[in-house]
Amino acid sequence: MKGISAFLNAIFSSFKDLLPIIVVIGFFQLVVLQQPLPDAFSIFFGLILVVLGLTLFVFGLDMALFPLGESMAHALARKGSVFWLMVFSFLLGFGTTIAEPALTAVASKAAEVAGEGGIIEISQKAQDEYSIGLRLTVAVSVGFALMLGVLRILKGWPIHRFIIGGYILVVLMTPLAPQYIIGVAYDSGGVTTSTITVPLVTALGVGLATVIKGRNPMQDGFGLIAFASLAPILFVMFYGIFIR
Repeated sequence: MKGISAFLNAIFSSFKDLLPIIVVIGFFQLVVLQQPLPDAFSIFFGLILVVLGLTLFVFGLDMALFPLGESMAHALARKGSVFWLMVFSFLLGFGTTIAEPALTAVASKAAEVAGEGGIIEISQKAQDEYSIGLRLTVAVSVGFALMLGVLRILKGWPIHRFIIGGYILVVLMTPLAPQYIIGVAYDSGGVTTSTITVPLVTALGVGLATVIKGRNPMQDGFGLIAFASLAPILFVMFYGIFIR
């Protein structure tokens, strides 16, 4: 009974999280546009699926991804091998990012627009190569970002120096990069921090800061997401310069 009660509470919580979006869309559709909802049954059924999906996703994070990430971070830290910790951090960042649905969508759309704009050939092969190149660039950048972030946790370095320095590099790189890649680069920093990447990366940082003596999980455990957001901007602008 406790499990059923917890699941029902989670469904209600997911519905409350989505309620502002529902209210805004309903207000503009019915009051501003003064039009009925198209295919109201499909929309209502889809809304139910979204609530259930969000609920199951949160349950999955609590049951699998967070515990798995923290346990692996604990084990690697106790093993005392910085090399394997760095390898794990890079592969975790690369693997979660290359599988990120948001990145796939942005890379696919960027390739399509690049073909229409004459930047690449208007062919499926050229678009696929551009898309996979962009995805690999972002994935590699997140891998290196996590390595740097984990090294920061191990050494106890202040995070603000890295973030300030990184964004100074972004500002300096922006005039040098091709104009058509700048927007894609900035968006790439956002799509890397989505449903797959965030839970595992957060668990890694908190797990390391918890097990390493002298580290505060609240102060040192968070911040890896910021590295994962910043690095793709730089790498994608470098990618734009390279393919130009």
